[in-house]
Amino acid sequence: MSMDFNFFMNDVVRQARQEISASGYKELTTPEEVEETLKKEGTTLVMVNSVCGCAGGIARPAAAHALHYDKRPDQLVTVFAGQDKEATEKARSFFTGYPPSSPSFALLKNGEIVTMIERHDIEGHDPMAVVQKLQTAFEQYCEEV
Repeated sequence: MSMDFNFFMNDVVRQARQEISASGYKELTTPEEVEETLKKEGTTLVMVNSVCGCAGGIARPAAAHALHYDKRPDQLVTVFAGQDKEATEKARSFFTGYPPSSPSFALLKNGEIVTMIERHDIEGHDPMAVVQKLQTAFEQYCEEV
């Protein structure tokens, strides 16, 4: 029995996109969408999605559960590393002082990076530890909803 690798990966990518979108994050797939969205006033959480195990097992569940909090970002968006390469590159240009990392979360305020949760803050941790990191950032930088 042979398996078509591209068919398999397309399914993995589709599921990863659906998971984060179902949690309320808007997918940004072009550099223009990223530029327009990240420059908006207010707070924006960018989830840099990927197909790795720590994205599916830790980062995406944390992205969903972190939203059950009194303070939240004004915008929730996602770019997909390795898939929407130009959009991801444009998003990372806003993450001044941080190396490329996926999965990861970047919190911006008025178009400027204020904090980042990088892969090393996600991989090897349980989802609730990442939820706590996100909610700590929300507490510091976001308004009550």
